[in-house]
Amino acid sequence: MQRQEESGEDIVIVGAGLAGLAAALGLHRKGVRSVVLESSPSLRASGFAFATWPNAFRALDALGVGDQIRKLHLHIEGLRVMSASTGEIAKEVDFRDEFSCVRRDVLLQVLAAELPTGTIRYSSKIVSIDEHGDGAKMLHLADGSTLRAKVLVGCDGINSVVARWLGLAKPSHSGRSATRGLACYPDGHGFPPKFLQLFGNGFRFGFVPCNDTDVYWFYTWSPSQDDDGVAESGTKMKQYVLTKLRSSKVPAEAREVVERSELSDDAPAAPLRFRPPLSLVFAGISKGDVCVAGDALHPMTPDLGQGGCAALEDGVVLARCLGEAILGGDGDGATGGTEKERIESGLRRYVGIRRWRSIELIGTAYVVGFLQQSGNRIISFLREKVLAGVLAGRLVKMSDYDCGTLSSWGVQ
Repeated sequence: MQRQEESGEDIVIVGAGLAGLAAALGLHRKGVRSVVLESSPSLRASGFAFATWPNAFRALDALGVGDQIRKLHLHIEGLRVMSASTGEIAKEVDFRDEFSCVRRDVLLQVLAAELPTGTIRYSSKIVSIDEHGDGAKMLHLADGSTLRAKVLVGCDGINSVVARWLGLAKPSHSGRSATRGLACYPDGHGFPPKFLQLFGNGFRFGFVPCNDTDVYWFYTWSPSQDDDGVAESGTKMKQYVLTKLRSSKVPAEAREVVERSELSDDAPAAPLRFRPPLSLVFAGISKGDVCVAGDALHPMTPDLGQGGCAALEDGVVLARCLGEAILGGDGDGATGGTEKERIESGLRRYVGIRRWRSIELIGTAYVVGFLQQSGNRIISFLREKVLAGVLAGRLVKMSDYDCGTLSSWGVQ
C-alpha cells in the first residue's frame, strides 16, 4: 500500500476501550482535544459486562455520565457466596454502597457519544513507534500512514504496543482460564438483584443481572490435559461448563443462564494473565510524554471485579493531571516551565498516584483468585468455613477508593 502523508496531533490515545475513552472524555471536559486510535472498525464489546463498584461510579460521575449508566442498569443489593461442593451458603453480604453489572457495549457507546465527532479514528492499528529528534513520537499505522504525536497515551490493552515501547514486563500467565457469557430473557429474568458466586470443585462461577432482561455470567478454571479442545468452539466450551455445573451442587438457575447463552467461536475462552505486581515497583510507566493506562498498565485476574473500574479511575486521574499541565493550571502542581516540562511533570504525577493502586489491585486479585479456586483440602475447608467472609470483604474493601474529580483530588 502506498504510504500516506504524515499528519500530527497533540495528544494521541491508543485504544477506544474504557481507559482510552474515559481519558479522552475527561480531557474534553477540561477543554483539551485528543484523538483516539482504535484498531477495530467499530467499538468493541468483548467482555460482555463488568462489575461496577462504587469507585467506578465515582469515576463515571466525574466524567458526567454516571446517571446515564445508573438508569440503564439494575442496582445490585448484595452478594451470595456458595460452595459448589456442598451447595451450602458460605457467606451473604449486603452492599451498603452502589454496585451494578454494566454492559460493556452500553458504557462504551455512552462515553463515545459524549466525545466530539471525529475524536475516534477506527481501523487505525499502530504497528510501531519511533522517536523523532525533537522528542515527538512517530506512530506507524498498519495502513502505511504515519502520525506524529506530542503526547502518547497507551490504552491498547494487555498486548499493548505502547507498554512494550516503554519496556514494561510482559504479562504472566496465571495458570487459569475464563469464559464469559450473556443470557437474554426477552420477557424478563425474574432474578433478585443479587450477585451469586460459587466456588469449589476446581472452578469459580458467578452470575449477576445487568438489567431486567440480561444476565452476565463467568466461569474460571485451571485447565488440565483432559481439557484439551474444550475451547475450540463456543459449543464445546458451553458444554464443558454445563457438564462441570451439572456434576456440582449448584442452583438450577446457574445452569439455566449458561444454557440460554450463545458462545462465539471467536475466542470462546481466554487464559487469565496479569502483570507481576513487583515488576511495577520500579517500572517506567511513563517516559517523557508517553504513558499507559488500563490493561496496558495493570492487567489483572478478574477475581476482584476491578479491572474495568481501575481503567475508569486511570482515565479520570490522567485527564486531570495531563489537562492541568497543558492548561497551565495549578490543580496538580504542574505550573511553570515549558509546556513539555509541565506535561512530563503531570504524567509523573499520574504515575505516582496509579502505580501503588495498580500494584495493590493486581496482587490482591491474584491471591483472592488462588484462594477461591484452590483444590487443596485444607484451603477448601478454610474457604468454606472462614475465608468466604474474608474474601467477600476484600471485594468491598477494594472499592473503597475515590479517584477524585477532573479538578480536585479524592480521598484514597
